[in-house]
Amino acid sequence: MMSKRPLNNKLNNLEPKAWLKFQKSWFVHNPPPRRKDVLRHPAKFPETMAQEFIEFFTQRGGVVLDPMAGTGSALVAALRAGRHSYGVELNGAYAAIAREVVASERQELGDEVDGLAAQVIQGDATAIPQIAQDYALPPVDYVLTSPPYWDMLHAPGAQTQKNRRLSHELDVIYSDDPADLGNVSDYEEFLNRLSALYPALKPYLKPGAYLPLVVKNVKKGGRMYPLAWDLARLLLETYTLKDERIWCQDNQRLAPYGLGSAWVSNTFHHYCLQFRNE
Repeated sequence: MMSKRPLNNKLNNLEPKAWLKFQKSWFVHNPPPRRKDVLRHPAKFPETMAQEFIEFFTQRGGVVLDPMAGTGSALVAALRAGRHSYGVELNGAYAAIAREVVASERQELGDEVDGLAAQVIQGDATAIPQIAQDYALPPVDYVLTSPPYWDMLHAPGAQTQKNRRLSHELDVIYSDDPADLGNVSDYEEFLNRLSALYPALKPYLKPGAYLPLVVKNVKKGGRMYPLAWDLARLLLETYTLKDERIWCQDNQRLAPYGLGSAWVSNTFHHYCLQFRNE
């Protein structure tokens, strides 16, 4: 009996079974409870999900960049996956938390992460050329980022947002900084400023590097704004849109929006748009 031919895997270190599982176009991921030290951030990306993406799109020892690092989820995930990582974060308070979180993760993982870079850089992602020069950023294998969903954190919000407003320790918005894209109220201006960030990354990406954009369409003032689709259209000028995965959450509480008068969905999904540097 002939033995199975070994997989010539040029993309990652996964076995065929794990590879096939990731290829499903939708998935359910309900993040575990957040650690107390990162609760301050109002829209944290889950490390568990970030690790799944990093392990599929890179090989061990690769370089991961998050230009909007928040409290360091992508860097923690990269450490767990055995990858180097760099994160750029505008908010100084979040950058400080990210450094503490990364240091704690390093201590917990011990010798297995010796030699792995996991650097948090406080700065504006729109200034990536200067940051790359100042910090000797190596060629990047993978960019993982979830940008602000326009200025939706300024909206009154559901119960979760209301509860955060009652606390003096939890942020409701990212910051008051005018450079913070989450504070841009005009939709077209937001789109133009955000979409300009990603082409600026291109010189620092390896050929074939993937750049997923985790985003969703948003509702405001009684209408839908196709944020995910608009960003996809604008980024097509620089990158190839290879595919999409839809991240679903099924542990959210339903709210009776428009009950008895109009259709208004409870939006519990995000688009993971997979761009590639070709």
